[in-house]
Amino acid sequence: MPKILVVDDEEHIRLLYSEELKEAGYEVFTADSGYKILERIEDEKPDLVILDIKMVDYNGLDLLQDIRNHFYDLPVILSTAYDTFKEDMKSIAADFYVVKSFDLTELKKKIAMALETRLP
Repeated sequence: MPKILVVDDEEHIRLLYSEELKEAGYEVFTADSGYKILERIEDEKPDLVILDIKMVDYNGLDLLQDIRNHFYDLPVILSTAYDTFKEDMKSIAADFYVVKSFDLTELKKKIAMALETRLP
């Protein structure tokens, strides 16, 4: 069962993603900030990370760089309420980019695509 780490400072988003993705057959764990995120990845060994860009105390694009520097082949999906971040050069380090929605069809599609390349 693929493991997904959801990093988002909004509780309702963490709950929504968690429930929907568990129903879709994934093991899900969450973080409410980027605090010690590299240690969490080291400990939990997720197959994929869903990362919010705009968090109160962390910039997701900076976190993405940190993740890439330590876990270069770990798929990361940037998830944000704003599609303007697509223009940011830092966002090209992500595997996929999804605008937040209560319909997770697009997100699930991107998860499947990202995991396809990673899992044997």
